[in-house]
This record gives sequence, C-alpha cells and structure tokens, in this order.
Amino acid sequence: MAHDIQCWKCGASLATLALPFGRQERCRSCGADLHACRLCRHHVPRLPAQCDVPDIEEVRAKDRANFCDHYTPVAGAWRGGTSAAADAARAELEKLFGK
Repeated sequence: MAHDIQCWKCGASLATLALPFGRQERCRSCGADLHACRLCRHHVPRLPAQCDVPDIEEVRAKDRANFCDHYTPVAGAWRGGTSAAADAARAELEKLFGK
C-alpha cells in the first residue's frame, strides 16, 4: 500500500519502504531511526510524556528506535529543515560559549 510518510528528521520520502516500519528500519537519506516516537501519530510534544496513549511507559529518547506496541507512523511528522533564524541563533550561542 502506498503512503506519503516522510522522515521525521530530514523530510526524505519513505514511500519505497513497506509499512509497518521494523524496529531496526532507518532512513536511507540521513540514517534516522524510523520506529521512533517522533514519527508516531501518538507523539504530542505538549503532553508531559509527549504521548497521547494513557498509562504507557514513557520512552525517554523520542528520536531513537523503541519497542512501543502503539507505534503508528504518520505523515506530517517532518516539520521542515532548519530556518535562517535557527541558524543565526545557533551561531550566537556558539559565539557566546566560545565554539
């Protein structure tokens, strides 16, 4: 079945990969783990555990592969690349901390 899911980290199309993604599946463009909270429909950053499934064991590393049985990949997890404002802020921090 075709899908329009993109990598949560780099935005690369994952249409050539079959669903469901396995725990060891990685993005072919950037190497990001795909069976991760950041690509799941239940990932809600504004919630305390960042997951809308009640009474679930919290996964601390939201960008790493996990064993969650509620994992459901979702289109729209990629929020876009770094913006010019983010790059400028990062450069200011690096100047401030001497990098």
